[in-house]
Amino acid sequence: MGGSSSPYKINVDGVIGPEINNLEIGANDSVYVFVQVYINQNANNLPFIVRDSIQVSYNGKNRLVQLQAFGQNAHFFSNKEIAANETWINDLPYVILGSLVIDPNTSLTINKGCRIYVHADAPIIVDGTLLINGQKDTIDRVYIQGDRLDDPYKDFPAGWPGIFFRTTSKDNVFNYAVIRNAYRAIAMLDPASNANPKLTFNECVIDNAYDAGIITINSSINARNCLISNCGKNIFLTKGGNYQFTHCTVASYSNNFILHKDSVLSVFDFDLGNPSMILPLSATFRNCIFWGENGTVTNEVGIYKKNTLNTVTFDTVLWKVQSNPPGATVSGAVNQNPLFDSINVSKNYYNFRLKSSPVLSPAIDKGANTTVTIDLDGKTRPLGLKPDLGCFEKQ
Repeated sequence: MGGSSSPYKINVDGVIGPEINNLEIGANDSVYVFVQVYINQNANNLPFIVRDSIQVSYNGKNRLVQLQAFGQNAHFFSNKEIAANETWINDLPYVILGSLVIDPNTSLTINKGCRIYVHADAPIIVDGTLLINGQKDTIDRVYIQGDRLDDPYKDFPAGWPGIFFRTTSKDNVFNYAVIRNAYRAIAMLDPASNANPKLTFNECVIDNAYDAGIITINSSINARNCLISNCGKNIFLTKGGNYQFTHCTVASYSNNFILHKDSVLSVFDFDLGNPSMILPLSATFRNCIFWGENGTVTNEVGIYKKNTLNTVTFDTVLWKVQSNPPGATVSGAVNQNPLFDSINVSKNYYNFRLKSSPVLSPAIDKGANTTVTIDLDGKTRPLGLKPDLGCFEKQ
């Protein structure tokens, strides 16, 4: 109906529009109507809607078919290589096609508010350094997810490969990042080449990763106030390494996308492909929650050590286990339902904050004192008093 100036083009059984007349349709037959839309670029950084309609007149009747398309200008990168230090700002969304590779001794800095949309075959490969500078407000966090935003695909796991930190990568820092719907959200190989953690992970969310939220091979992570939820394997640490997780919530519920059949935390000091290869392991989990429901798992924490000198420590945690994991040092553990605020699997709604009414969550005021002064929302944790377990502090 927009005529020749419409951004939509129409083709009916090979006849080009915008108007097609005198079509005869035999009994039990049909015509094919093809519609294409062209969305003109502009400087607008907000999504916009392009609408038109098709009028169908037949046998003295008129009907309208509404057309609606969404468009947005963006930075489109195909097989992007970061060969010199680069910074992305929140002017337009970023769409990654093919791959994004950060070369050794090179850094990519992603500033607050950036939205990164990654195609189904486009891994983010970090041989250098990836820095994410999100901030606590929802609009200022950095979001990384698949580029299918239409129903039902926007909620599917494995929508894009994930972020892969390879051997030469070092000094990666994520602040207030939200990583959703990957195959393996974070995969890490080998420790950093210096004394720093290969990844420092502060106030971040990993959600709905099909195979693993965090999977490592002899690497190092320092995580604080992080939520790793509803992944195939939430945290899977192999072949030793050095890890510290403080005030993290690690939880999974079986849903329409992922069956909860693996422990939310698994730690190995050996190579799964070569069990005789045993490496040093030091892992500490303090003030964390490890929980899962609706699946086939009875022990949500699995520790598999072959060298008794390697250490895995749980200090003041809430978890779901039948007994303390063998080979681990455990103090102040609570084996109770954490009573999350609201979980509705059928509606795909998960709020992992802690209930205070009508029943008080057993994770409230049960933590050990640490130097952590905020939670995942950026809100204050009490100084000199016992904090809550997990990534959220009840205000």
